[in-house]
Amino acid sequence: MPNAASYDDVVVLPRAVRFPVEMIPPEGFDAERLETWPRVAGRLEWVDGRLLFMPPSGDLQQDTTTDVVITLGGWVREHPGFVLGTNEAGMRLGGATRAADAAIWRRSDLGSYTGGLRRVPQILAVEVAEATQGDTEELLREKASWYHGVGVEAVWILLPESREAIVSSPGHESRVSGDDRLPEPPGLSGLQPRARELFAQIAS
Repeated sequence: MPNAASYDDVVVLPRAVRFPVEMIPPEGFDAERLETWPRVAGRLEWVDGRLLFMPPSGDLQQDTTTDVVITLGGWVREHPGFVLGTNEAGMRLGGATRAADAAIWRRSDLGSYTGGLRRVPQILAVEVAEATQGDTEELLREKASWYHGVGVEAVWILLPESREAIVSSPGHESRVSGDDRLPEPPGLSGLQPRARELFAQIAS
């Protein structure tokens, strides 16, 4: 395993590289302990025994994620029994360490703060696509299947370029756009934003 200094050496990759790219874990790496993860300018997940790297998010992804947080944050403020996570919200589920662009948990499921990864499935996970950064619709559909496999009932995949939301639940999927409302996730009463609210900044 390489030491920490190895992660400071950056190589230039062809634009045609397909993300995520697998990285070699550093010495002492433990997928369950965030302090052992390498410090890199990008996003990391541990999936199927592989440390996967994605580049930092681009402008479409950043701004759409912000609109998601604004929308979900208003709902959570009115429903204190729930917790909203963002900023690559980390979780340890099904033997994998992954992160969501945004997620809502039931507060009673979480227990006290630990400073580490959350270990119970959220009610809603949100992922924002940006193909140029590796977050393709295909990859996020695969991630939605993983979410459902570890107990997450509702997943929103947001597609900034087409201003569409894919709403996924086990065995069912629909697309929502424009003034149509996303269906209410199980247990999140009244959370039915219009699709356009989730793309407000990039549509202006």
